[in-house]
Amino acid sequence: MSPKMVELHDVDVPEFLKVLDGCEGEIYLMTRDGDRLNLKSKLCQLVGLTRLIEGGKIAEAFIMCEKESDESKLFRFNLYKKSGEDEE
Repeated sequence: MSPKMVELHDVDVPEFLKVLDGCEGEIYLMTRDGDRLNLKSKLCQLVGLTRLIEGGKIAEAFIMCEKESDESKLFRFNLYKKSGEDEE
């Protein structure tokens, strides 16, 4: 199965990190320069996210997911701006 791509806009970083922690497969941040950073790695999270943050939020990012379930989580997060843990 081919990896899935999600485009994120105006993302709250702490909530985004919560969603990443709940993902099962590998998640990659794609830069406009063609770099790929594995966001399951805390070091890559720091390096990758600091390059994209504007005013405390991620302005724009392209995320590639290996698992369809992770793509769904990130798509819902992008749409509703919540990690999903709030719903109880």
